Amino acid sequence: MPATERALELVTTAAAAAVDKLATDVIALDVSDQLFITDAFLLASAPNERQVRAIAEAIEEKLLPLGSKPVRREGEREGRWVLLDFVDLVVHVQHTEEREYYALERLWKDCPVIELPVAVHANAQDAPADQA
Repeated sequence: MPATERALELVTTAAAAAVDKLATDVIALDVSDQLFITDAFLLASAPNERQVRAIAEAIEEKLLPLGSKPVRREGEREGRWVLLDFVDLVVHVQHTEEREYYALERLWKDCPVIELPVAVHANAQDAPADQA
């Protein structure tokens, strides 16, 4: 069963929030057939710890008006990999080095990619990697 409409709404909003804070390599995966605990993963990268935290905060801020706040939050103190669990959506904001090392896309390669709006892809590709 594919990701729910609610999960897709959260993914789109979270992706836009991440890109607004200059996240790069923003990818959404439908993990609903592989996991029973969530429908989707959103992966985003940032070149430094401050930006990782800023992206995670922006995502939380944008999902709150949709009635969604994280039930679990991990990694904020270190700022290298922040995980936000919104139940229907799990967000992974990773420092670029962690993203390359752990390669979550490779681990979940059998899961379908959720198409994000063209504006999200365009903004993510245009974002300079050294800004916070």
